[in-house]
Formats: sequence, C-alpha cells, structure tokens
Amino acid sequence: MTTIPASMALNAYARAAGMGGNAQTPLPGAGQANGGFGDMLKQALTEATNVSKASEVQMAAVTGGTGGGNIVDVVTAVAEAESTLQTVVTVRDKVITAYQEIMRMPI
Repeated sequence: MTTIPASMALNAYARAAGMGGNAQTPLPGAGQANGGFGDMLKQALTEATNVSKASEVQMAAVTGGTGGGNIVDVVTAVAEAESTLQTVVTVRDKVITAYQEIMRMPI
C-alpha cells in the first residue's frame, strides 16, 4: 500500500470540503430541493476526471517537448490524480458496502 503525503491529504480534504459550496448544512429530515448526494458525487467524479486529464496534459508536455513542462509538475500531477482515484474507489466501496448492509436488513 502506498503512503499519501499529509499535504496531499489536506488538499484533498479542502477540495472536498469546498464541494458543498457556501450552503448551510440542512437539518436532519429536511429535504434538499436543489442538490444532494447525487450532485455532490457527480461533481466529485467530474473533478476526478479533470485532475486525470490535467496530469495527462502535463505528461504530454514533458514527453512531447512542446510545452517545456517540468518533470516535477508531472510527478505532482500524477500523484494528485492517483490520490483522487484512490478517493473515488474508496467512496465507491463504501457505497457498495452500505447498499449490501441495507439489502441484508429484515423487512
């Protein structure tokens, strides 16, 4: 298992905390008219895709020699894409586990 630097974890947490926008936390039992878990998940997946594409652009700039990219930027972009992918996979696993728990509940 790879170790993720603390700075990357803090950056990922800050990005995740900012996904909710400036909206106040809804009260328990109150419905959400706009947005919700599905929208937050869609936004997170879009961000993960964008991070991955950005790392690919960085790699292409360095390997193609067109953009004069820096190898440090490439390594940083790839590491950020990897941590984002790990986060997405972890969330997916948690959602599947929760679904399985709900299916096991007696009716």
